[in-house]
Amino acid sequence: MTHAPHAPVDTRAAWAALGGDPALLARVSYRTRAGALPARLPVVDLARSCVGCCSLAAAELAATRARHSLGAIRVRVDDGAVATAFTSERHLLIEGRAPVNFAPLSRFWHARDGWLRTHANYPHHRARLCAALGVGADATVDEVAALLAERSAFEVEETVHAAGGLAVALRTPEEWAAHPQGAQVAAQPLLTLDRVDAAPPRTLSRGVLSPAAGIRVLDLTRVIAGPVATRTLALLGADVLRVDAPQLPESPDAHADTGFGKRSTRLDLTDAADRRTFDELLAGADVVITGYRPGALDRFGLAPEALAERRPGLVVAALSAWGGYGPWSGRRGFDSLVQVASGIAATEGSPERPGTLPAQALDHGTGYLLAAAVLRALTEQTARGGTRVVRLALAQTAAWLVQGARPRGYGERAQPYEADDPAAWLTEADSPIGRLRHALPPLSFDGGPANWSRPPGGWGTDEAGWLPAG
Repeated sequence: MTHAPHAPVDTRAAWAALGGDPALLARVSYRTRAGALPARLPVVDLARSCVGCCSLAAAELAATRARHSLGAIRVRVDDGAVATAFTSERHLLIEGRAPVNFAPLSRFWHARDGWLRTHANYPHHRARLCAALGVGADATVDEVAALLAERSAFEVEETVHAAGGLAVALRTPEEWAAHPQGAQVAAQPLLTLDRVDAAPPRTLSRGVLSPAAGIRVLDLTRVIAGPVATRTLALLGADVLRVDAPQLPESPDAHADTGFGKRSTRLDLTDAADRRTFDELLAGADVVITGYRPGALDRFGLAPEALAERRPGLVVAALSAWGGYGPWSGRRGFDSLVQVASGIAATEGSPERPGTLPAQALDHGTGYLLAAAVLRALTEQTARGGTRVVRLALAQTAAWLVQGARPRGYGERAQPYEADDPAAWLTEADSPIGRLRHALPPLSFDGGPANWSRPPGGWGTDEAGWLPAG
C-alpha cells in the first residue's frame, strides 16, 4: 500500500508516491530548457516529473520482463518533448485544420461577486447549462455574459450543478483550503496504489522489449487525462480497447488527439447483448481504467472494489476530477474547472482577473501518473501478486502543484522558452481520419518506442474484441 503525502513537485516525490525504488532515480537524466511551460506555479517541474516517472516505470517493467539489470536502465527527459506533449491538442492538425478545444460557452465569466468558469464542450453539457441559466439552447456569449453579470458566481455554481451542468466559482488557494472539499483533498496523497488481496503473482512472457506487450487494457475514460494514460500504455505495447456508450458521443478532434495506438468501440451496458459482450471483454482484460464520476458505473459492477472481487489479479485504476470522497465526490469536473476551484486560476492571474496554466497540465500530468501507476502495479504483481487498485484525481494533482510550489515573486514568470519551435517533437502520419500532424510521445528510455504503432481511427468503429495473442 502506497500513500505518499504531498511533497515538492519533483520526480523524487512522484516516484515515492508510486512506491518505486529510490535508487532507480539515478537512472534519469534531464534536458532542461529555460521558459518551458512558463507559469507562476512550477508547471514544468510537474510535467517533467510525471513524464520521468512514467518513463522510469516503463523501463523498469521492460527490464524485469527481459531479465536485464535494473542498473542498466537509462531514462531521458527533455523539456522540449514534454512541453510539446503537454500541449498536444494545440499542435494537432487534421488535414491542415486545427481542432476546436473549447466551445464558445466554455470560458470565464464575470459575475456580480467575482468570476466563474463553465464547461460546455459537449452538447449535453451545453444544454444543461443553458437550461439551468434559463436561456435558449442557441444563446450567444453576449446574452449569457449579460445574465451572469447580475448573478452570484457561487449561486450559479450550485444551480448549474443541480441541473447536471458544469460551472465553478473562482476561489483563491486560501478559500479552497477552507472549503470542505478542498480540505479533504489536502489531506489526501498524490495518489494511492493499494494491494487489496493475495492473488497469485502475474506471469508475463519474458524476453520482450515492449514493456506492456501482451497486456489487455479496457479503457473506460473520456476527455484528456484517462485517454492520455491509455494512449501511453498503447505506445508501450498494450492492446487498448476504448469502450464508450453510444449515447455519449465523443468529440472527433479530442479522439484524434488521444486515440493513437488504440482501438475504439461502442457498447450500451443497459442492453443485455452489449452487456454480455462487455463481460466477455472483462474476462480477458488485465487492466481496467475508469474515468467517470465515482459511483457512475457502480450499477454495472464496475466500482474498483467490485472489479477486484470479480476478477482477482486485475489492475484497476479509477480516475476522477475531485476525488472519491467529500461533498464534491459525485460532481463532474474537468482540468479547467479544477484550476478555477483550487486557486490555480487566481494564482496564475489574480482574484480580479483569473489566468490559466500554459497547458492542461492537471489532465496531462495525471494521465502520465496513471500510466506510471499501472506499469508499477504490473511490475509489483510479477513478484508479489495481488489485485492492485490505483486511485487518482485531478484535484489531488492540483494540490501537489499548489502545495509543493517553491516561493516565487507575485507575477514573476520564467524567461521566454529557449526552444519555442516545437517542430523537433512533431511528426506527420496518414490515418483513417486524414493526414495528421501530431506531437510525438515524450517518453524516452533505452529500447523504448519512438512513436505509436498505429494512428487513431474513427471513434467507435472497431469490433468489441481483443486482438489475437502474440
